[in-house]
Amino acid sequence: MYDLRILGGKVYVNNEYHNTNVYIKGERIVSLSKEIFDALESINVSGSLVLPALIDPHVHFHLNLGKIYSRDDFLSGSIQAAFGGITTIIDFLDPVDNPEDLEKVYYKRLEEAENSVVDYFFHATIKNPQCNLEDFVLKMKELGIKSLKLFTTYSDSGRRTYDEDIIELLKLSEKYHFLLLAHIENDELIKLDDDYSFRDLNRSRPTLSETKEALKLASYVRKYGGNLYMVHLSSGYTLLKLKEEYSDILNKRFFVESCPHYFTLTQDKLQLDDGFLYTLAPPLRSKDEMVKLRENINDVFSIGTDHCAFFKEDKNHYMLKEIPLGIGGIEYSFDLMYQVFQEKIIDKMSKNIFKLYEIEDRGEIKEGNLANLFVYDLMSNEIDDFHGLTDYSVYHNLPRKGRVIHTINRGKFIVKNLNFHYTKAKKI
Repeated sequence: MYDLRILGGKVYVNNEYHNTNVYIKGERIVSLSKEIFDALESINVSGSLVLPALIDPHVHFHLNLGKIYSRDDFLSGSIQAAFGGITTIIDFLDPVDNPEDLEKVYYKRLEEAENSVVDYFFHATIKNPQCNLEDFVLKMKELGIKSLKLFTTYSDSGRRTYDEDIIELLKLSEKYHFLLLAHIENDELIKLDDDYSFRDLNRSRPTLSETKEALKLASYVRKYGGNLYMVHLSSGYTLLKLKEEYSDILNKRFFVESCPHYFTLTQDKLQLDDGFLYTLAPPLRSKDEMVKLRENINDVFSIGTDHCAFFKEDKNHYMLKEIPLGIGGIEYSFDLMYQVFQEKIIDKMSKNIFKLYEIEDRGEIKEGNLANLFVYDLMSNEIDDFHGLTDYSVYHNLPRKGRVIHTINRGKFIVKNLNFHYTKAKKI
């Protein structure tokens, strides 16, 4: 007898829908069949989509920004993830410049993540390294960390990694088989003028700063090897230039992640009275840049939310330098992307990312895989529900084609009939 059966859904298997039933025993999918077998528990999801559970490869829960922490912790952030069909997240360790501190922040982050209700692992983060880089990588590998993030900007806060070290890290990424992530903006083109208001964010961080730096790093990947993952690409212009000049390595060795907000919101929001709520880095871009990004979605490898949520009070400042940059949105990432792209987006939020990290038993609905999936009930509606700690969402009232009804992680419900069920998560 099976533990759980999911009957009557349109099950997404091998990039197409099948009218079949899903049978689960323990943590695994053990059968996909049109036949009806006995099970201890049964749900009928007739007419709904049954989809592989998602992974968000880019979240910031309880992020230390010096004067303030992002407001969602691992509990509240992971609950939102569950309501968005996400059962795995990748967060970041605090930036450090030596292997000894890397180990300290790793164990600190493990404690912070203990109350997560979705599975998780971490990217290491390096800042202006003051050590032998190979020693840093060896410590990272010892801790079981598969990826390392650097910043090409934020010299003002000591987080920037400079070109010589980036080249060395690329070479090490090939030698030690890890993924190098990069926040890519040209530091010299970013202006941090004291008199800038929130409406000047795009003057402060122009598209050119992203495009120019992305092309430079792509040239390093082509010349020196290694594997680099560009986080939060913001502009269709940048993507078009990468396609034009680096098609040979694009999403083969130079991988591109973008975020739902760059496909759904534009820089016009910054001109509103509450435009401070829409501040993040890189910023929202022009409508034309958004259109170009949508038109070239096939050349985006993955979607991450860059979830970094704050209260209205935290962001309610006129001067740009006083505003913490970041927005929330993990709960709505699938809603927003499916609204625009439908099935085209599923692999970019699941299978692509798991394969990149060589995690073989997630990201697809098939026999033997972990029973990680969600049920999406198709019904035109607007985003009006919210399960986070903060007091606003920039996505409120935006249209969506459905909503997540059930989310299952390793055979257990986290969300069932729109209600939250606590389950213990695992570090993977």
